[in-house]
Amino acid sequence: MANYIDGFVLPVPQNHLTEYRRVVETVAKIWKEHGALAYFEYVGDDLELEGTQSFPELIDAKEDEVIVFGWVVFESKEARDLANERVATDPRMTDLIAPLTNPSKMVFNAKRMAYGGFQPLVQ
Repeated sequence: MANYIDGFVLPVPQNHLTEYRRVVETVAKIWKEHGALAYFEYVGDDLELEGTQSFPELIDAKEDEVIVFGWVVFESKEARDLANERVATDPRMTDLIAPLTNPSKMVFNAKRMAYGGFQPLVQ
């Protein structure tokens, strides 16, 4: 079976990482309720390789930010599209995300996130 994934990279202020983690643990459950097969987010640890552009450079990370790399696995692109629609209208998401996007304490800024849907190349 050829799955489809959504992938993303974003900066999170180091001092808000615990709060971010608490929120995305619930977000992952919501995605799975709406059709995701799996949901992963990892914090960058070894992000430099000579001769390449690093994730921190790509998203212009600040000194006090960590890089989060994540992906959500779906059965197909169609299942992903349906899940995206359902998650976008799930009222729990609004309640969860609102504190993270408060301008006075910006934890998550979608304008600084790289995102895309991906079909299999090698499995």
